[in-house]
Amino acid sequence: MARLTDDVNYSDILVGALTRYPTRDAFVHGDRRITYAETADTISTIMQVLVARGITRGRAISMLSSNVPEVWMVQAAAYLIGAQYSGLHPLGSPDDHAFICQDAGVEVIIAHPDYVGAALSVAERAGSVREVLALGPSSDAPDLLGLAADHSGQRLTRRTIDAEDVHWIAYTGGTTGRSKGVKIPDRALVQSAQSVTTSLGLPEVPRFLAVAPISHAGVLPIMPTLVRGGTVVVQKSFDPDQWLRTVQDERINWSFVVPTMLHTLLDRGEPKRFDLSSLETIMYGSSPMSPARISEAHEVLGPVLLQAYGQTECVSFATTLRKDEHQPLLNPERLSSCGRAVLGMRVEILDDSGEPVETGQIGEICVRGRGVMSGYHNLPDETAKALAGDWLHTGDLAIQDEDGFVYIVERAKDMIITGGFNVYSREIEDVISRDPSVSSVAVIGVPDRKWGEAVTAIVVPRPGSSIDTEHLVNLVREKKGSHQAPKSIEVVDQLPVTAVGKIDKKSLRSKYWDGHDRLVN
Repeated sequence: MARLTDDVNYSDILVGALTRYPTRDAFVHGDRRITYAETADTISTIMQVLVARGITRGRAISMLSSNVPEVWMVQAAAYLIGAQYSGLHPLGSPDDHAFICQDAGVEVIIAHPDYVGAALSVAERAGSVREVLALGPSSDAPDLLGLAADHSGQRLTRRTIDAEDVHWIAYTGGTTGRSKGVKIPDRALVQSAQSVTTSLGLPEVPRFLAVAPISHAGVLPIMPTLVRGGTVVVQKSFDPDQWLRTVQDERINWSFVVPTMLHTLLDRGEPKRFDLSSLETIMYGSSPMSPARISEAHEVLGPVLLQAYGQTECVSFATTLRKDEHQPLLNPERLSSCGRAVLGMRVEILDDSGEPVETGQIGEICVRGRGVMSGYHNLPDETAKALAGDWLHTGDLAIQDEDGFVYIVERAKDMIITGGFNVYSREIEDVISRDPSVSSVAVIGVPDRKWGEAVTAIVVPRPGSSIDTEHLVNLVREKKGSHQAPKSIEVVDQLPVTAVGKIDKKSLRSKYWDGHDRLVN
């Protein structure tokens, strides 16, 4: 019987994809068009530079950059060397970046020229970092790509890799505390490529528009696109008009966005001004989206929506709600679901003792499969808790219906306890978001002497609209009962988001909870 080290690994997928279609365009970035062969050569020369500078098997690098194709090429080079990679988000703070570098043992930071100064500041804070390289010409750091141009491309070859080898430590967003380093083993990368390719409705020849950060989870659709001989069109960051124009001009047929991006497209992007007939799939995920806004997106953009649910700890995704399952008219309740398990992953709703709950009862989403992390870096107690009973405990509370569809009720840490009742903010948000004046909403609990926690809604109006707070309170009271009706509603211009585009409830709560202890941490 073959040993695990002889099985198909991520290097087989990577090398196979890059050598199968040498003359096709692998990446498009502005006016640049980069073929598969040119991509492979660039990866090879980056590998040679990194090895010459001491980055070999087991060494760690990091990346601080906006979206450019070379971000993916550096990740691929590090993987093929056997090095370890951790991304730094351009919107993150220097202290958080320094923590990640120190925790992961990062020795070299590779930064886009726009971020070299920030990277040098991080290097001063993190004792492990010995060098900063620029991803292009810079007066403050050696140019990695310039150095790579001095080398000749060599043929990429597969590596012998154990299924449990870890070459990517991805740090969580830190919305519930200090970021944790998630160790993603080779088997999880393989499962991710397989799950995305088989379960996410990819076009036969994909033309993928990358706008979410590819230094982080936004990278996951790239390999399945390349495996099918498709093209990745890279956009520096998300701008609604630019996204729509790129879909039109490049005949994009699929993309991945977070709900805040979809909200912006609907509120300010004016999709009807553009020819979006090439679009086949828009995958959305990373945080919940209300059924009302999903229905609106379905009406404006067509039957192209596909939801994917997962976490950093489950890199291959856990569930999907397929395009054919988005039926606002035939089954509007289904839009509240995050779908059913993807191929290759098991999803169960378990109680506190690790037993399955009855259909329709609330429990915790737990996941098992090759796409699950091997653990948290340097956090054995947190690892034991998260992987208790050989399940990944997601911390998300949900119910499952008789057809296997999962409905997320609440993030356990976001549950509001008011007057002795458990209140799930997701349910209140779904009601409020139905009002046509509301663009987005976040519901939190704030300290209250009488109720323990008072339900509070923070609402962003749509452009040109005003919010009738009394009407919204009555709407929730009618649909959910008086104990769930907000005690107050705050109207704001925008909601804070994390670096990956999720609404940052930790930040929203902080101004209310300083000096108080939450019952739900």
